[in-house]
Amino acid sequence: MTIILGIESSCDDTAAAVIQDGVLLSNIVSSQKVHESYGGVVPELASRAHQQNIIPVVDQALKKAGVKKEDISAVAFTRGPGLMGSLLVGTSFAKGFSTALGIPMVDVNHLHAHVLAHFIKESKEDGSQPGFPFLCLLVSGGNSQIVLVRSYKDMEIIGQTIDDAAGEAFDKCAKVMGLGYPGGPIVDRLAKEGNPDSFKLNKPHIQGYDYSFSGLKTSFLYLLRDELKKDPDFVEKNKADLCASLQKTIIEILMDKLRKAAKDLGIKEVAVAGGVSANSGLRTAFEDHAKRFGWKIYIPPFGYTTDNAAMVAMTGYFKYQDKEFCPVDAAPFSRVVLI
Repeated sequence: MTIILGIESSCDDTAAAVIQDGVLLSNIVSSQKVHESYGGVVPELASRAHQQNIIPVVDQALKKAGVKKEDISAVAFTRGPGLMGSLLVGTSFAKGFSTALGIPMVDVNHLHAHVLAHFIKESKEDGSQPGFPFLCLLVSGGNSQIVLVRSYKDMEIIGQTIDDAAGEAFDKCAKVMGLGYPGGPIVDRLAKEGNPDSFKLNKPHIQGYDYSFSGLKTSFLYLLRDELKKDPDFVEKNKADLCASLQKTIIEILMDKLRKAAKDLGIKEVAVAGGVSANSGLRTAFEDHAKRFGWKIYIPPFGYTTDNAAMVAMTGYFKYQDKEFCPVDAAPFSRVVLI
């Protein structure tokens, strides 16, 4: 029997989860509301909150799973990428926990974990996992990538953003409209009430499978600037239509490249992961492509789209099977080029 404790602290969510033989027993997340008034995550405040939250969160995860700390086979933790101060809290806790109990540590790449969230089982009978190879569209506030997944430890980024990420485009365009933070969920909600064909926004022309969203953001900003000169209430009057048009354009950019990659590689199993995978329009686009192109799609439950420790524990479970442990002096990293 293998029991993995997962720790996630890469940004502003403190999370702990317990997985036993690949089956999720608990998944606890403590979100930080303090950042909302600042319009974004404040790193210093995030790390302080992690220090306050990590012990209660781990305690809840163990209690909900019905296991004692002595039952844990290994502790898996997010080593990066992320905010350095936040990562240091999770890494330090994992080191202390590992040393105190004499169990191995497993370091986890945060992006790698988002992809492997699709392998979390909620019961022994759960057989909804993708088969290898598959394509995964990994989209979040900081990343937009198309990943070719050959196995749990063999992943290749075949396309990625050359500037801004899709989630960043959602958030920054929402900010200039005065919608608040985080902007992505607000845009998604308002888009349901608007006409996606109301405004035409620029799409990039990038070779291969790479993305670009900086031009779209500039196009959106110029649209608001020009229209506000004519009517100071333009944004308020057209908020839903603006959100619907923005969302449609971002999703079309994402799906165009993903569709090309799937066709070129002859792959029919396609997944989506990361925070933006919670977007209702993107989920609908995946369902539409499944019908049109015969894709077998994998869309994560909402609880696995944002940062969570279940995906960290799942990745740790795979690495534990291969005895891929990390030394106690392992340092976190804030950025990474390859997954």
